[in-house]
Amino acid sequence: MRTIVGGLGLKRLLWLTPLLSTSTLSFLFDSSTLLMSVSLEKQFVAYLNQHQRIIHKVCGMYRHDSDDKKDLFQEIVIQLWKAFPNFRQEAKVSTWIYQIALNVAISDFRKESRRPQKTSLDDLQIAIPTEPEPDTAEKLQQLYKAIEALSAIEKALLMLYFEEKNNEEIAEIMGITPNNVRVKMTRIREKLKNKVSQSAT
Repeated sequence: MRTIVGGLGLKRLLWLTPLLSTSTLSFLFDSSTLLMSVSLEKQFVAYLNQHQRIIHKVCGMYRHDSDDKKDLFQEIVIQLWKAFPNFRQEAKVSTWIYQIALNVAISDFRKESRRPQKTSLDDLQIAIPTEPEPDTAEKLQQLYKAIEALSAIEKALLMLYFEEKNNEEIAEIMGITPNNVRVKMTRIREKLKNKVSQSAT
């Protein structure tokens, strides 16, 4: 087999994404038909370094266990690597990364739908008091539970909402219309509101 990525590039990727194992990267680089130039490889590493927070956030939204996060992180980076030569920069890099990361995460989530998933509000970066009052803490727990019950798509929309993306940006990332985003977000708010209210009674 031919090694597609040079040693320097591989070291950079391993330094950048410590969650990726050498064996995983070697398998990808040796067995794929993808041939990436050194300049393109450097650009990919730069983009990944700049936007890897997006990948970690997506992993945190759909996976709670550290090993599961690691596996999902690896798969997302692999799919980004495979898709990168076809990236024409017609969209923002962050939008492209969100699209692929969410597609991989949602597909993985659906395959593992029988496994109970936990969503951390820390992963959503919701501003909460350092030491919430008892009543607030109870409501937060109810919100945790309500978010866990959301579908994979609803979780993606909610995450982007907490990232302060506007409807047009969310629509571009999710591949739907801005109006559809508004409709879905209204339904999500109502669903969360109803579930929290039911838990409180």
